[in-house]
Amino acid sequence: MDAWFSITWFTISTLRGFAWEQRLFFLLIPAVPFLFIVRWLIHSRFRQRLPIALPSQQISWSPVSLLRFVPDILMSICLILILIALARPQRYQERIEQTSEGIDIMLVMDVSESMLLEDFKPTRLEAAKQVAHTFINGRFQDRMGIVVFAGNAYGMAPLTTDYRLLHQYVDEIRSNMITNSGTAIGDALAVTINRMRESDSKSKVAILISDGDNTAGNIDPVTAAQLAQVYSIKLYTIVVGTEGNLSYTDETGNTQTVQNTIDERTLREIARIGEGRFYRASNNSALQEVFTQINAYEKAEIREIRFTDTKDYYYVYLRWAIVFFLLWLLVKNTFISNVLED
Repeated sequence: MDAWFSITWFTISTLRGFAWEQRLFFLLIPAVPFLFIVRWLIHSRFRQRLPIALPSQQISWSPVSLLRFVPDILMSICLILILIALARPQRYQERIEQTSEGIDIMLVMDVSESMLLEDFKPTRLEAAKQVAHTFINGRFQDRMGIVVFAGNAYGMAPLTTDYRLLHQYVDEIRSNMITNSGTAIGDALAVTINRMRESDSKSKVAILISDGDNTAGNIDPVTAAQLAQVYSIKLYTIVVGTEGNLSYTDETGNTQTVQNTIDERTLREIARIGEGRFYRASNNSALQEVFTQINAYEKAEIREIRFTDTKDYYYVYLRWAIVFFLLWLLVKNTFISNVLED
């Protein structure tokens, strides 16, 4: 019985999901008790006139006499259940599977001392980390990895779809994690190529964030970009920062002021060779916009497959309709009916 009531509640609560043909059966339900009520009113008025037509006969009412309405109630319930069964109540369960060939993306981040300059809030490095988190959140089935560099470079995170792990790696990025000073852009690209060269992904992308001034390393950045082109790695380069006198807080907590210069030429050439794009970001919002554009360019096609599981519940109402119909027959055609007529 509890299961029947729960299914009834489910049917009523999801009436808006039925087609108009199904709703028509539900609209007929109020007509069933209405017809029996009209029948009872006509019968009642007829019985009230009997004492006038037959003065010697008195009609007495008692609680037992009310049982004469039991057959009509049983038939009403039976008809209502039949109408609900004809409406064919159903439950839909839709399952969606998304598939994508995916893209291999390597974030190549400069962690040299110049990334501590405070023309971004709070610093260049922290601003880059914030947009990296946002970029990771926007990926779907894309493998991503992280390379960090200063005076030399190393792979911090291999290509993976474990985005939670990638967020942890981004949080751990610090300016002092590489002791060698300088900016080795060529070495960073070499490590990136080494991590991606055996990938069979249809699209391989490297996003390099730096202040653009190559001052260290053993490999020329242009040569490294040409090698990346051989392995079909597309290169996006982002120069962050502004020129002029800028301040930063060193590891001891002291505020220092330095004259900052930016070399765009090298990163522009890298992007050109790598068939990617070059960007210049001078503040936090500009950097965020750059990553938004890259995210739009490097979107893998996502294929969506929908599976719909339909389960019918009409048979539940039909079974109960048969039960109430049998009860109606029992009341109308057995000694119970004779008792009710007395």
